[in-house]
Amino acid sequence: MAYVAVKGGTEAIEASIQRLQFERIQHQELLDVKTIMATMRGMVDQVMSESSLYSEFLAALAIKQAEGNMEEAVFLLRAHRSTLPRHYYTRVVETETMVVERRISASFKDIPGGQILGASYDYTHRLMDFDLIDESEASMQTWLEQYLVEEVAVSEGTDLTALPKVVDYLRKEKLLAEVSEDQTEPIDVTKRSLQFPTTRGERLQVLTRGQTGAVTSLGYAAIRGYGAVHPTVGELRVGKLPLTIGHPTDPSDDFTNDYYIGEIKVTEVESFVPITVQKDNHREELEFEIGYGICYGQNETKAIAMSILDQSLEFGRQGHPTQDEEFVLLHIDSVESSGFISHLKLPHYVTFQSKLDSMRRIKKESGQ
Repeated sequence: MAYVAVKGGTEAIEASIQRLQFERIQHQELLDVKTIMATMRGMVDQVMSESSLYSEFLAALAIKQAEGNMEEAVFLLRAHRSTLPRHYYTRVVETETMVVERRISASFKDIPGGQILGASYDYTHRLMDFDLIDESEASMQTWLEQYLVEEVAVSEGTDLTALPKVVDYLRKEKLLAEVSEDQTEPIDVTKRSLQFPTTRGERLQVLTRGQTGAVTSLGYAAIRGYGAVHPTVGELRVGKLPLTIGHPTDPSDDFTNDYYIGEIKVTEVESFVPITVQKDNHREELEFEIGYGICYGQNETKAIAMSILDQSLEFGRQGHPTQDEEFVLLHIDSVESSGFISHLKLPHYVTFQSKLDSMRRIKKESGQ
C-alpha cells in the first residue's frame, strides 16, 4: 500500500498523543486499577478471555489505559502477552474438580447437589438503581458484615468440589454416542496460524478468544435458522479450577509430586442438541450431540453461544454460514477485525487518486 509523505507528521502524532492524555484526565478524576478489578468484573473477565491471558490486574490496567474501549484493551493485553516467556505447561485440567460458585441446568429440574443460582443478573429486575448514586463506604461495610454471617450459615455442609456432571446422566442411559478420548497434543493457535480444515481443539481456542459480541451474534444466527441449531443447556457452571504443574526435575507422570500454582475462574457450558438420524433399518431416531463452551471469568452468554458454534462446526451438515469454519473462525477475532477496519483510517491517497484518474479518463473518453 502506497503512502505519500506528510510534512510535520512526527510533531502532529506527538500532539495527538498528548491530546489523548488530556482527554483522559481533563476532568481531574482518576480511576484506580484495583477499583476496576473490584467493580468491573464483567469487563475484566471479557478482556482476559479475548486476550488469552488470565490476569485480573493486567486486564484492569488495560481497561484503564484504553478508557474502557474493549477492543483496544484486548489489543494491549495481547501485545503484552506476546512478550511473556512460557516457563511451564500445566497438567490437563478436569472440570469435575471445579469449586462451583454457580451451577444450573435447563435440562433437568432435580440434579444431585441441586441447582446453585450463585451470582447472576438473570433474576434481577432490569431497572435503574438510583440508590447507587449515593452509595457510601459505611453502608457497604454494614451490608457486607450482615451478608457474610448469613452466607456462612447457609453454605455449611455443602461440598462444592465434588458435584457430578449432568452429562453423565445421559451417558449412563446410553443416549449419547460413545466418543473415544483424544490424546493428541493440541495445536496452540497463538503459535501457529490457522490451517483449514482445523481440529476441534483449534476451533475451541479461537471461539474462546473470539470477540464476545461476534460469538454471541453468530450463535444467535445459528438458532434463528442459519444453522438450525436449538440447544438445551445441559449444565452451566461457574467456578474456580485448580492448576498444577509437574515437578521440574521429574519427567514421570507421578501426580503426587505436582506443584499447585493457583486457580482460575471459568464459565463452562455443555449444551444438548437434538438431531434426527437414520438408522440401518431406515428408521429415524432422535439423538443428542454435545456443544461445548468455556471461557475465562463469568461470561455465560458467550460460553453458551460458543457451545452452539462448536456443535455447528463439529457436526454441521454444511449449507449455512455458521457451519463454515472459515467464515466463523476468521471473522470473530476482535483484534483482527477492528485492526482491519481501523486501517481504513490510514492514508490511501495514492490508491484513491488512481481510482479517480481512472474515473475521469473513462468519463472523458465517453464524452460526459
